[in-house]
Amino acid sequence: MFKYHCLNPIASVGLDLFSDQYQKVKDVKGADAVLVRSAAMHDMELPDSLLAVARAGAGVNNIPLEKCAEKGIVVFNTPGANANGVKELVFAGMFYASRDIVGGIEWCLDNQSDDNIAKTAEKQKKNFAGTEISGKKLGVIGLGAIGVLVANAATHLGMDVYGYDPYISVNAAWNLSRSVKHISNVDDIYRECDFITIHVPLLDSTRKMINAESIALMKPTAILLNFARDLLVDEEAVVDALAAGKIKKYVSDFPNTTTVGARGCIVTPHLGASTAESEDNCAIMAVREVRDYLENGNIIHSVNFPDCNMGACQSAGRIAVMHKNSKGMIGQYTTVLGEADINVSDMTNKGKGDYAYALMDVDSPVTEEVIEKLRAIKGVLRVRVIQ
Repeated sequence: MFKYHCLNPIASVGLDLFSDQYQKVKDVKGADAVLVRSAAMHDMELPDSLLAVARAGAGVNNIPLEKCAEKGIVVFNTPGANANGVKELVFAGMFYASRDIVGGIEWCLDNQSDDNIAKTAEKQKKNFAGTEISGKKLGVIGLGAIGVLVANAATHLGMDVYGYDPYISVNAAWNLSRSVKHISNVDDIYRECDFITIHVPLLDSTRKMINAESIALMKPTAILLNFARDLLVDEEAVVDALAAGKIKKYVSDFPNTTTVGARGCIVTPHLGASTAESEDNCAIMAVREVRDYLENGNIIHSVNFPDCNMGACQSAGRIAVMHKNSKGMIGQYTTVLGEADINVSDMTNKGKGDYAYALMDVDSPVTEEVIEKLRAIKGVLRVRVIQ
């Protein structure tokens, strides 16, 4: 029996995928898996029983990745599950920024008691006039699941689309429209584009990647959209640029005291993935990832350990070993198993940064004595017998 705990409400369509071999518990203590959305986990005490954390969403800055890795806890996310919901809000942001729809709605509400509001509106509507997005240049920084959807959809709206991603995956490249122009220097996007939307993960290398220097390259009519993470943008520099008329608008899905109410800022309350469909998709993917890992040892969409998939175990048993990504580890495992007269019928070992993961299918049962010898190897973080 596996136990799981939800730190946030998780869509029932996902939780319903757990079999009767899973029990939902009210406390993280003793849980094998945790499902989370936005709850902060950095100060949490992680129990020794915890094997997996699944984030029902893409960003994982609320999870202590290094701490989890050192304890042999796999952290999953659900890339692409909420991509369409975010994509649609990006376009809503473009429309809001291009045409003063918000200002127009507010004017109507302010004048709702005017018996002649229809006639008055005809005189006032010029104050809310804007421009169309068709024919404009859109720069998409980051061509992951969301960025590709945004770029492809924009081509169908008549936009001239430029894409920048030096680390684009093969899968993303296959899915990207041929109409999207690949840019090798991000500064070209800053200089040329009327709309700039950012879709990269928050890393030390991307923190405040849009700053005063990059803003200085933009057109005074440029509209900057941020539906990824607020810390990707130096928002104080953006607010200063808006006040000075150096750019036209900043659209963000991350409200804070810097941007809310500032001139030229359109801010929404983190609505990007807040659709019923996105929440369902994320919950379904998260539960499937957790089940495949707990039941088969397979890792898919992990952010702190390498992906590793050997399907369902067809042999007498399967051993999973999490370890530091250093030389000689495989030889030590096979030596321990060989001395115990246990044959390895199939295996794989994958590395990712400082950490690695090995799956070994064996032809005979593994004793607790063998497991303890594997655990005693220097650099081993966790050993688990799958079956």
